[in-house]
Amino acid sequence: MTKKFKRPDYTATANTQISLGEAIPANHLARFVVDIVAQLDLTAIYARYAVTGGEAIAPEALLALLFYGYATGKFSSRKIEKATYEDLGFRFVAGGLHPDHDTIAHFRKTFLPELQGLFVQILLMAQLAGVLKVGNLSLDGSKIHADASKSKAVSYRRLKELEIALREEVVRLFELGERADQGEVRLPEGLVIADEIAFRKERLENLAQAKAVLEARAKEQYEAEKAEYEAKIRQRDEKARKRNHKPRGRKPKPPEEGPNEKDQYNFTDPDSRIMKNSTNAGYDQHYNAQVAVTQDSMLIVATSLSNHPNDKQEAEPTLDALPPAVGRPDSVAMDNGYFSAKNIEASEQRGIKPYIATGREAHYKRVDDLLGQLPQEPPADASPKEKMAYQLATAIGKEIYRLRKCTVEPVIGIIKEILGFRQFSLRGLLAVAGEWCLVCLAFNLKRMHTLYMAHDLF
Repeated sequence: MTKKFKRPDYTATANTQISLGEAIPANHLARFVVDIVAQLDLTAIYARYAVTGGEAIAPEALLALLFYGYATGKFSSRKIEKATYEDLGFRFVAGGLHPDHDTIAHFRKTFLPELQGLFVQILLMAQLAGVLKVGNLSLDGSKIHADASKSKAVSYRRLKELEIALREEVVRLFELGERADQGEVRLPEGLVIADEIAFRKERLENLAQAKAVLEARAKEQYEAEKAEYEAKIRQRDEKARKRNHKPRGRKPKPPEEGPNEKDQYNFTDPDSRIMKNSTNAGYDQHYNAQVAVTQDSMLIVATSLSNHPNDKQEAEPTLDALPPAVGRPDSVAMDNGYFSAKNIEASEQRGIKPYIATGREAHYKRVDDLLGQLPQEPPADASPKEKMAYQLATAIGKEIYRLRKCTVEPVIGIIKEILGFRQFSLRGLLAVAGEWCLVCLAFNLKRMHTLYMAHDLF
């Protein structure tokens, strides 16, 4: 007995008429993005279009494509263009248009400054719908790969070696040119001394610029390390004074001025920096991206981005990025990478109560923790570290800090693992900061879609 099979009919399938209205459900993310974009005030974007010229694609369509693309893991303008032909969701969002990748890329690059305003508008929509309440925040960051090749990075030591070698070559070329003019030597066919000298002089200018950047970075780093060193010395001396004996342990080593021989400059994207990978022990060209997330809704309410390998300097810029229109949070939780007296003071000055880990979390609970006993309350003249440790040991401190792990860390994980955003498409600090804002805006749209569905708002 022969088994019967249902055979696909590819000819009939190729001629099937598809209705997007039926194929895209009413609660689909594509419909949600189009609906949100329709409510945005795009006056600032429209104002930058010239009155004359050809018929341009409406900003609403391009914005919706970028938002939907980033929310679904398509960050390349070429992939977005292709998806307007092949993907039903993108076909719906494009509204029958098929912008080419150059148009999409140019629009993204041109209107990066306007994204922050749109980011705030979308947060206000979420707040109006009742799905965003700014209460307690969790703040964290992650290293994200720059659009820069590690092979194009040169160390400070190598820059000095190249500079010496090029200057010697320029001198040799001048001597060779003089000897050729006097008829002492015959130059190979095609060799133009003036062109070779000009080429090396241009390289020398580029090397000088790279050296100047590394020296400026080193000075900035020295000032930050010097302030941290002086704070440690004061803390050490204060502790010794309280205990009435000489300071114990090794004295902190003062920072050294000037660039390190291994400091690197990248010619592809000079603003990016060599940073340690979070996934392995290697180093690569990265940017340091930061987010502040509400513990209630897991929506991103503030973003910042820098090329600092250390998180300690990133708390203030991220807190400053909080939109006043959204409201002031009650508290903020951060891991020990942000701990400093300066960050505690900065949070308190903004009316936000900080909960910052003072060290690594223990792998087990102490007996006092198991019994629910609080440590002894520190005196008024206690160090910021002692006061913060007590604050974290309170019931409210434990709860707020506990939520940090299950709010901001999953958000960063979703952006990198689910959406797949692991490398920037743009170059330069300002452009990359704008793209990071776009990524966070797209994440918020995806999260809002889930929240609206859960509350039957869409």
